[in-house]
Amino acid sequence: MDNEDIWNADPKAVQDSEWSRLSSNFTTAGYREGITSGKESALQAGFDEGFAEIGTPLGRELGILRGVTAALLSSLTRNEDMYRGIIEEVLEIGSRLGAVRLTDIAPPDLEAERHAREHLSAEDESNVGAELNEEVKERRDMERLEDMMLYLGNDSLERATRPTIDDVHHIKEHLLSLCARLSISLQWN
Repeated sequence: MDNEDIWNADPKAVQDSEWSRLSSNFTTAGYREGITSGKESALQAGFDEGFAEIGTPLGRELGILRGVTAALLSSLTRNEDMYRGIIEEVLEIGSRLGAVRLTDIAPPDLEAERHAREHLSAEDESNVGAELNEEVKERRDMERLEDMMLYLGNDSLERATRPTIDDVHHIKEHLLSLCARLSISLQWN
């Protein structure tokens, strides 16, 4: 093609070509924005539901248990000699509660896991880790690292499984029985 051919081209053809390209780009961008907006809307609704039905109630109960434990410990340490055995029990409860993460006690999001599996390609189906998005994978990796660091160089700690919601219920029962032994009445709502 000669340099002269560029200047001799039909201006209408160039305009039509540019218009088609711009129109196609805007249509593609609009489609992508629509998809993104739909995903964000669905994500927000899912977050709101999970937060209200799972995260808040579990977090609130765990926070109350930790708060009661801290208040009880603070109260008992004023008469340390008199309550030495009970203080040790409260310290153990506090330690056990401190080890609980929301990911330990929240039920698995089966719908999210099913959705992730649907989007795996056939060759990736055997790779269980591939179904997790990067943020979840990084958080789980960090939690595993925290667990390893907890047991590193501490022979007195036995490698245990992560706490479950049943463990939290047992801890709560233990804490309530301690309060009853001390004639402390708790209103739990």
